[in-house]
Amino acid sequence: MSSGKARARPAYRCSECGWEAPKWVGRCGECQAWGSVAEVGAAQVRAVAGPVSKPAVPIGQVSVSEAAFRSSGVPELDRVLGGGLVPGAAILLAGEPGVGKSTLLLEVAAQTARYHRRTLYVTGEESASQVRLRADRTGGVHDELFLAAETDLGAVLSHIEAVKPTLLVVDSVQTIGAADADGVPGGVTQVKEVAAALIRVAKTRNITTVLVGHVTKDGSIAGPRVLEHLVDVVLHFEGDRNSRFRMVRAMKNRFGPIDEVGCFEMTTAGISAVTDPTGLFVESHHQQVAGTCVAVSMEGRRPLLAEVQALVTHSTADRPRRTTSGVDSARTAMILAVLAQHCQLRLHNHDVFASTVGGARLNEPATDLALALALASAYRGQPAPNGIVAIGEIGLAGELRRVRDLDQRISEAARLGFRVAVVPSGPNPKPKSPEQWVIDGMKVIDVPDVATALRLVSLADNSGTG
Repeated sequence: MSSGKARARPAYRCSECGWEAPKWVGRCGECQAWGSVAEVGAAQVRAVAGPVSKPAVPIGQVSVSEAAFRSSGVPELDRVLGGGLVPGAAILLAGEPGVGKSTLLLEVAAQTARYHRRTLYVTGEESASQVRLRADRTGGVHDELFLAAETDLGAVLSHIEAVKPTLLVVDSVQTIGAADADGVPGGVTQVKEVAAALIRVAKTRNITTVLVGHVTKDGSIAGPRVLEHLVDVVLHFEGDRNSRFRMVRAMKNRFGPIDEVGCFEMTTAGISAVTDPTGLFVESHHQQVAGTCVAVSMEGRRPLLAEVQALVTHSTADRPRRTTSGVDSARTAMILAVLAQHCQLRLHNHDVFASTVGGARLNEPATDLALALALASAYRGQPAPNGIVAIGEIGLAGELRRVRDLDQRISEAARLGFRVAVVPSGPNPKPKSPEQWVIDGMKVIDVPDVATALRLVSLADNSGTG
């Protein structure tokens, strides 16, 4: 029996054979041609030549004065950006809730206003009075710093027309909505439309624009991926909730390197730059303690000393615990296997805990040797020699591999008062007698493998039974 309803006409047709389909497909089901299925009756868009804003000129005649760096007033942020803020640049700063994004950008806005450059701070998450209270606490009240609490894109554009700022801060892009776009504020369509409109204004008026972005549970930036492609710089603001230390990392930077980090400290008076963060990650012990060793990692182009701590206890469980904090769990498991196989440290029936001091995160393979020495020290119950640092990557065969910027790491450790550095051997290692030399008044000993390093610091298990 007929339903009485007319059958829907297929909306897509193959241009090669005429095969029809109710929805678009990439390959024709009849003639197997790729890209031949198109919407029936769809308007054919043809690009035609149009007027240009400026004629094309040889690249050598393009002026670079308009794109010169200007200091943000926060040296650590300038380091990450590659020199400062660029007029017309679009910057996306993302981070977890409560990490201090708004506090940092309010400080940047206040410092820019101090240089007599007009700044507009648009907040969509707080009221204007709430931002004013924070500005009073951090000393960020200036006549050239304008504040607006808006959640509508049209209102934000009107504020830009009225204030004519050199720096625009939007906190945050997920809270601003466009009336002519579908969806709710924070949705994919809305975020894309708002970001595109603000970036378009930034480029045409040479306004440095900083957009605050939210992150998801896994730490990635919320919203469409195209948002990261639209902006010039993507910064990630990270830090442990239980620590005052914060770091800004560049994930994308069209104006500078992406291997730099900026260090900050959250205080009651706001946020302050930390130019020498090593002291935050090295504990001062009045006496030698077993299970500790100091590593030297590279955060961007800056050497950073961090103390690694380990605790090894006998376990009665069938599966001993392996708990890490601040170090990579996979590399810790690999180092434990190397110590068991090549150094006769039987840790299969021991609980192992490894962490860093001060909330530091050590993901660089160059910290492997320090972690191995800390684990061996905790297992043997014998402290490592005082004033020693360990640098080197451990391979599965127990060998030590050279790491980059070794001289810079050693110089930084010597500056902070360390006296001995254990490092991997060069291209032609001498396993029987480790070589020694002096750099910046610091004795440097190179060893070929982790077993030799343990014997050197008297942490090896010579019984063979563990």
